[in-house]
Amino acid sequence: MAGSGNILVVDDEADTLGLIELTLQTAGFRVMTSPGAAQAIKLLQAEKYDLILLDVMMPDMTGYDLLTKMRGEMGIKTPVVFLTAKNQPEDRMTAEATGASGYLTKPTTRGQLLDVIRQILGRESAAGASG
Repeated sequence: MAGSGNILVVDDEADTLGLIELTLQTAGFRVMTSPGAAQAIKLLQAEKYDLILLDVMMPDMTGYDLLTKMRGEMGIKTPVVFLTAKNQPEDRMTAEATGASGYLTKPTTRGQLLDVIRQILGRESAAGASG
């Protein structure tokens, strides 16, 4: 099944950004990347995304703080999936408490990544069709 949708990937590791971008583009998604929260905020102000993949540990702002800012002062309701090396139960609970739609730990497989994205985008389009 081919993908469709506009995805923003926010991660401070260039190798991770490149690999995820290639994976998602190959699957048919339109992808924008950001190496940190400050640039992500600018991209979010300029364009609407269908889904955001977000790292937790970044130098300028944590992913949790960025999501809190997005949901609060920016008013952005876009689904967010955390993709992070943090794998403790409290990390997942924090992600859920900040409003994340999903949580994947690095390293993850191409299949796991695409399955979670398609599942969330499918839920969103079903909710939009019924609402």
